[in-house]
Amino acid sequence: MIRHKPFGSGHPYVNDTDQRSPARPQAGESVTLGVRTSPELTNVVCELAEIRSDGSVTHSTVPLSRVPAASRGQVVDGGHLASAQAKLARAASGWQTSLGPADPLTSYKYRFSADKPAGRKEHTRWFSYQVATWQPAEHALDITGTHRVIRDSVEVLNDGSRPLRVRFALPLASNERVTGFGERFDALDHRGTSLDAVVFEQYKSQGAHRKTYLPMPFAHVVGGDGWGFHIDTSRRTWYDIGASDENRLIIEAEVGPDAVNGDALLGVQFFDGTPTEVLQSFLSKVGAPKELPDWVFKLWASGNEWNTQAEVMRQMDLHRETGIPVGSVVIEAWSDEATFTAFRDAVYTPSSDGGPLGLNDFTFPEEGAWPDPKAMVDELHERDIRVVLWQIPLIKMRPHPQGQARNDAEAAIREGRLIREEAPDGSLRPYRNRGWWFPLGLMPDLTDPEAARWWTEKRRYLVEELGVDGFKTDGGEHAWGEDLRYLNGMKGDEGNNLFSVAYAKAYGDLLESAGKAPVTFSRAGFTGSQAHGAFWAGDEDSTWDAFRWSMFAGLSAAASGVVYWGWDFAGFSGDVPTAELYLRSAAAAVFVPIMQYHSEFNHHRKPSRDRTPWNIQERSGDETVLPIFRELTELRERLIPYLSEQARKTIATGAPLMRPLYFDYPEDQEVWDHPLQWMLGDDLLVAPVTQEGIKSWTTYLPSGDWVDVWTGDSHAGKQTVDVPAPLNRIPAFVRADAWDRMKSIFQSRP
Repeated sequence: MIRHKPFGSGHPYVNDTDQRSPARPQAGESVTLGVRTSPELTNVVCELAEIRSDGSVTHSTVPLSRVPAASRGQVVDGGHLASAQAKLARAASGWQTSLGPADPLTSYKYRFSADKPAGRKEHTRWFSYQVATWQPAEHALDITGTHRVIRDSVEVLNDGSRPLRVRFALPLASNERVTGFGERFDALDHRGTSLDAVVFEQYKSQGAHRKTYLPMPFAHVVGGDGWGFHIDTSRRTWYDIGASDENRLIIEAEVGPDAVNGDALLGVQFFDGTPTEVLQSFLSKVGAPKELPDWVFKLWASGNEWNTQAEVMRQMDLHRETGIPVGSVVIEAWSDEATFTAFRDAVYTPSSDGGPLGLNDFTFPEEGAWPDPKAMVDELHERDIRVVLWQIPLIKMRPHPQGQARNDAEAAIREGRLIREEAPDGSLRPYRNRGWWFPLGLMPDLTDPEAARWWTEKRRYLVEELGVDGFKTDGGEHAWGEDLRYLNGMKGDEGNNLFSVAYAKAYGDLLESAGKAPVTFSRAGFTGSQAHGAFWAGDEDSTWDAFRWSMFAGLSAAASGVVYWGWDFAGFSGDVPTAELYLRSAAAAVFVPIMQYHSEFNHHRKPSRDRTPWNIQERSGDETVLPIFRELTELRERLIPYLSEQARKTIATGAPLMRPLYFDYPEDQEVWDHPLQWMLGDDLLVAPVTQEGIKSWTTYLPSGDWVDVWTGDSHAGKQTVDVPAPLNRIPAFVRADAWDRMKSIFQSRP
């Protein structure tokens, strides 16, 4: 076997051993060609034909050298690849060669051959590529709004057969800051850096790696005239934000082969005004958020080891016994881990045609994990606790599916419900997940209305008969590679980022069709996600760095139009946080739209790694955890009417609920020195303590008159103040003219 995939697995940041890199070479770039082979093959060579613009052809044979085989960012030889192909991958060999700088206007044809035992040869088919060059293209942009593109900066990358990318520059004044770009974990102001926009699952340390589940090709430019922009594309984009030229913002975008308007290949929208006006204009183009019910503002409780009805009820009983109010429980490990529609241990006759089942089709053994899920949901509702169930947009194929899972897979293939990929012979076959989570799974095309309906109808009984209130729509990042084909004809470069939007929409539509609010809880998204439910910041460790990164993520997501956002406060992975980190994070979460704790699966090892307040108290030995946490959640309960009122204003005006200070004070350069402060709605300024061992905390108060919510002391704006910061208090200030109506929230006593 010799395998060469010119475009690799589609991993946006790492090249595979068996791909061409770069996949679409530009003039002057060296090109690496690689293969993976079965172990018996030796002496791998590349037969190369170089075809110049004058028609002359040069033939050569280039030997390949052995290299460690790597796929999807994982080294295979001598390492571990988290996929169902790990054994085969470890047995395979990697081979590569590098070619000199590519000449402009030159085409290359190549194939690989190797020696087999007994003197035989094995060959691949022929592959080809054309070297691309950048060319001036004055009319490549379709611009709406104020024209801000620098004259003569527009270029198109063309390989002689089609345009590949467009590049252009925007001017940056010396005092302008550039912020937004969806959910970003490392900073608010990105000036002086480079970044891109592609949906990607970065497991933990997103701030260090500067990758995100929820990017958007949208940004605010604050501090000068006041403006923003949106690159009207679902393909990947790149941004050099004053990194190579401090006075320029250079944007590069993938484009399709066809024009979008006349000769234009890419739409660019400019918006003028304050940050709120810019955001509202953007949302009017891409879809505004929908108001969600007030219960989403209550505490969300979750633990990945709550995988039985008894354990869920035990944890909810502990909330009641400790006097800690809870509004919803997210149950992740509820299903059979095969269909993701049936409860574990449920007994039923599979639907032979892959059609939906109803609640009466299931029997729940008394000794099973979930002896009566309907009674459980009913009891939780009686306690005013909503139920959210976890989902994944894949048909699990490893181990080989049986029963209903097999019937579902066969029906999806037979009825054409799946995203497809190119096979080596150029035909289309069902896409097999290339990510490391549920590897080789099939992926329903939820961008297609009929396929989405087919998928969600299997879950309808959970909503209409069981009474489930929402879905945690996890794992929307699994569409990799431009060779993918969606049912409407989109290729992967255009459709992969949009999949996450369609995923949340499909489940929201299901809930609304059953008369419920569209409460989805997603980590992945893109432009358009603002209209679809709530979001959380994904997987993270219990560290102070992760705490700060998550706050940046929430503020940048809010600046991009996401209203209902939260994070696993104090982290969900690894050993439990310290009591201090837990309470500081919980205090900040009180003033974030979604307040949730959650913990990773730990195989039920002892001691427990649950992030419940009682477990943190037990693990830390700090007897103040429960009383302080109770005090914080009671404060959160009193804040709910304010949060509800302000969320409605947010949806009406565009001003974020969790609002970076530059929205209200765009001319105040001092706010950028305090990036992790925010306004919660119109009247409440929050300054969370994000460092360890703090006794007092410096807070910047912008212009206006402010009241310390804990002491009632008045402070003039345009100054920093140092305030005490005990663990049960987060520095917070209310606008003076709102103090009378908000005083009872903070100075209420039982």
